[in-house]
Amino acid sequence: MLASHWCTPQVWSQEEASSDQTASSSQTRRPSIGEVVRLDDRINQLIPQDAAIELLAEGFEWAEGPVWDRKSKAILFSDIPNNVVNKWNESEGLSVFLKPSGYTGKNPRLGEMGSNGLTFDSSGKLVLAMHGDRQIGRLNSKGQIDTVVQFYKYRRFNSPNDLVYDSKGNLYFTDPPYGLEKNMDDPAKELLFQGVYLLRRNGDLVLLTDKMTRPNGIDLSPDGKTLYVANSDPEQAHWLAFDVLDDGTVANERGFFDATSMVGAANPGLPDGLKVDVHGAVWATGPGGVLVFTPKGEHIGTIRPGPATANCGFGNDGSTLYLTSDMYLCRIQTSTSGQGF
Repeated sequence: MLASHWCTPQVWSQEEASSDQTASSSQTRRPSIGEVVRLDDRINQLIPQDAAIELLAEGFEWAEGPVWDRKSKAILFSDIPNNVVNKWNESEGLSVFLKPSGYTGKNPRLGEMGSNGLTFDSSGKLVLAMHGDRQIGRLNSKGQIDTVVQFYKYRRFNSPNDLVYDSKGNLYFTDPPYGLEKNMDDPAKELLFQGVYLLRRNGDLVLLTDKMTRPNGIDLSPDGKTLYVANSDPEQAHWLAFDVLDDGTVANERGFFDATSMVGAANPGLPDGLKVDVHGAVWATGPGGVLVFTPKGEHIGTIRPGPATANCGFGNDGSTLYLTSDMYLCRIQTSTSGQGF
C-alpha cells in the first residue's frame, strides 16, 4: 500500500508506467466523451495525462454494477430496468449474459427490478444484488440463481444494492429501498430501516448499521481494515468510513467526504458505486462522475463522462476502469490497479 507516499510527486517508476502503456495499447481505441478534471497533481499518479473516456456501448436504461469476468475476459454489468446482465469484450462486443437477472417472478412489475451490484465469490461464481427478488443470489453451474440470503430476522430485505467480499469470504452488502416499486412508501417494505450488513462465511447475518438513509456503494481498503459506504441521499450525499474489527463488524463511523454541496444539475449523479484500488485510492461515483479520493478523503480529480455515473469497476489487467454512466458503458486507462489482479 502506498498511502504514505501520497504527498510525493511520483509513485510509480518509469518501468511500471511503460508496462501500463503496453497493456493499454492492445485495446482498440474507441470514440471518446467527457473529460478528466485534475484538481491536484496527485491525480496524475493515477490517471495518465493522455487518458480518454472511451465509449464502448450505449442504449441502456440504467447501467450498473460492472465487474470483470476473468473466464471470458469480459466486463459484465447490469441494466436494471431491463432485468438483464450484459457482457462486453473487445473481440465480440455486446451480448446478453443473463436474463432475468434480478426479478424472476411471474407477475409483471415496474421500477428497478433487475440486478444491481455484481461480484464473484472465491469459487468464481457470479453473485448478484437482486432488486426485484429482494435477495443476494448466486449463479450456479446450470445457469440458475440460488438464494444466498433473503431475510433479516424473518423480514424480507428492501432491495440489496451493492456488495463486496473480504479476503476471508465474508460478504458485506447494502440494502436501500430503490428496488421497491414505490420506494420508501411501498407497502411491501418489511424493514423500518436501510441497512448495511455482514454475511459471515458460516451463514451468520449481522446488521452493521441501520443509521444511513440510503446506503449504496461499498468496498474495503486493501488491508481490509476500512469499510467505505456511499449514501445516495441528495440531502446527505456523503461517504462514510468504518474501522473493520477482527470479527468483521465495524466501529468508529466517520465522515470520509461530504458532496452535498456539489449536488445539482451541473453535477449529475449522487454517491453510488465505488472501488478502492491497490494503493488505497477511492474511486467513487457521485455528483459529476467518478470522484477520485486519496485514502485521507482528499478529492484530487473527477472523471466526468457527462451523464450520471452509477458505478465503476477495474478490469483487463487491473488498470482499466470501466464506468456505467446511465445509458453508456465506458472505460478509461489508469496507472494503478484494482484489487485482486
